[in-house]
Amino acid sequence: MKTGISALRMIPNQITLARIACVPLLMYLVLSGSNLGGILAMILFLLAAVSDAVDGYIARSYNQTSTFGKFADPIADKLLISGSLIAFVQLQELSAAAVMVIVAREFLVTGLRILAISEGTTISARLLGKLKTISQVALVLLILVKRSFALSGPEVSTALAVLLGLALFLSVVSAAEYFYRSRSLFA
Repeated sequence: MKTGISALRMIPNQITLARIACVPLLMYLVLSGSNLGGILAMILFLLAAVSDAVDGYIARSYNQTSTFGKFADPIADKLLISGSLIAFVQLQELSAAAVMVIVAREFLVTGLRILAISEGTTISARLLGKLKTISQVALVLLILVKRSFALSGPEVSTALAVLLGLALFLSVVSAAEYFYRSRSLFA
C-alpha cells in the first residue's frame, strides 16, 4: 500500500514538470504559422492550463503539498503564460510594452516569494492572483482561437482589448497586493 501512496505523492510534481516541459513545444507550435500548429497549440495550452488546477487539486486533496510544488508550480505557470505572450509579440498580436508589464510582474512576485522563503515564510496565492492567472489564460486562448480559425472583426478586437486590459490591470493590482501584504519583509 505504501507504494501506491508514494506514487500518488509524486503525481502533482510530475504534472508540474510536464507543464514546464511542454513550453518549448507550445512556443514552436504557436510560431509554426500553420493552422494545424495553431490548433495543436490551442489544445496543448488548454491541457497545460487545466493541469495546473488538477495538480493543485490532487496535492490539496491528498495533503501532498511539497516545497518543490510550492516553488515549481508558479514557475510552470509563469513559463507557460510568458512563453505564449512573448511568441505573440513576435507574431505582432500583442505589444512588447504590454507583455513586458505582465512578465515584469511575474519576475517581481517570484522574487518576492523567494525573499519570503529565505525569511522562513510563504506567500500563498490570493484571489486577485488567481483572477490574474485566469485573465491571462483567457487572453492566450482567445489569441490562439483567433489565429487558428482566422477570426477577425470589431467583436474580436474588442474582446482582445478587454482581456488585455483586464490582464494588465489584474497583473498590476495583484502585484501591489502581494507587496503590500509582504511589506514586513522590507522593514
